[in-house]
Amino acid sequence: MAKLVILNQGMTGRTFELNVERNTVGRVEDNTFQIADASVSSHHAEILLRGSDIVVKDLNSTNGTFLNNEKISEVVLKPGQTLRFGQVELKIDDGKPVAAAPAPAGAAPAPASSSPKRQTDATLVIPRGVSLNDLAEAGTARPPGFNTNAAFSKKSNKVNRYFLIIGIIVGVIIIGLIIWSLSLTKGK
Repeated sequence: MAKLVILNQGMTGRTFELNVERNTVGRVEDNTFQIADASVSSHHAEILLRGSDIVVKDLNSTNGTFLNNEKISEVVLKPGQTLRFGQVELKIDDGKPVAAAPAPAGAAPAPASSSPKRQTDATLVIPRGVSLNDLAEAGTARPPGFNTNAAFSKKSNKVNRYFLIIGIIVGVIIIGLIIWSLSLTKGK
């Protein structure tokens, strides 16, 4: 059974078996294969099993789906190719050993190497967040005029001021009328 293997640091070796005909890949939980990474869209791509072919189809993701660093919309995935959703790289593992390409007829066999070929790792590690040192330095140094920016100064609210003044005047008039009416009733 074919499976996808994540190559990114922190998720290295995490696998997902492609055992149903339609598999969805994305950041949210309702996907068949959830990849909790900010560069992966909510519903990033779908992987379809069509006979022996594995078809990868991008679902108009924000950061794109790539096969061997080329942006794709739909492609048939072969063993050994690198698939990338946003910044998360994966490889297909079909459980079969990778066979070397046959030599052309009449060609001399390749000389045996004393050391095995070194496979390069194309995994890209992207630092995230801010270090504590950066925070400590940024907390003490503010740009000049930081607190005097007029765009963020407190605005005066004239409507509230007028409402308060009118309220006080009406209150004084009401109190005056109450006192005047009480003085009239005491005089009788």
